[in-house]
Amino acid sequence: MSSAVNKTIDAHSVVQAASHMSLEQAILQRRSVRGYLPDLVPEAVLQNIFELAQLAPSNCNVQPWKVYVASGALRDELSKEMQRRIRDGVTPNPDYEYRGDFVGEYRTRQVECAVALYNEMGIERNDKPGRQHAIMRNFEFFDAPYMAFLGMDKAFGTTVAIDVGMYAQNLMLLLVAHGLHSCPMGTMRNYPDLVREAFGLGEDNRILFGLAFGYEDTSVPANKTRTTRDPVSASVMFKS
Repeated sequence: MSSAVNKTIDAHSVVQAASHMSLEQAILQRRSVRGYLPDLVPEAVLQNIFELAQLAPSNCNVQPWKVYVASGALRDELSKEMQRRIRDGVTPNPDYEYRGDFVGEYRTRQVECAVALYNEMGIERNDKPGRQHAIMRNFEFFDAPYMAFLGMDKAFGTTVAIDVGMYAQNLMLLLVAHGLHSCPMGTMRNYPDLVREAFGLGEDNRILFGLAFGYEDTSVPANKTRTTRDPVSASVMFKS
């Protein structure tokens, strides 16, 4: 990426270059894609996407998100080392503890999602090699030519992490609007030291999650996976 992302962004000029896809269409088409073509994205398209994503809201406009995008040789080196660590059983050392103990309705949705994905991939419940392969696909970055690592300064806590999440939503929808897809990945928080070393970062730079992105490979079975959403009444209460 060029240094242009560091300048003050003129929202009006950036919007002029945006895709004509509506916000509603982008939301409807966004999904987690787990298989990509090797094709690179034109620099001008990447620039436009990331400039628009920068317009995300944040507390007091502090714009806390830090994004590190690996491609080419660096992307390949990171993937190779992460795969090695997984195979060798290296214990993850994430900057932030992951709460994965979902129960009740949350556990139900988690299981439904996994079943839908594994069914498309042809992986049975007792297929341990198949499940291990599915796990390793994360660290192969699903063949995506780009892996973005999103984080923030270690001084920030949960409240500011929400701002990073809003930035990520901007980014994911913009990728769809420009004919691309992505997959947000919690597994990319496993080895933050590796990311810091790769990008020459200090200890103050903390990693929250990753985002694989690129052009979808529609021939990948996992990309046929579709999940459902509960009705609005399950999450939203209107009262007057």
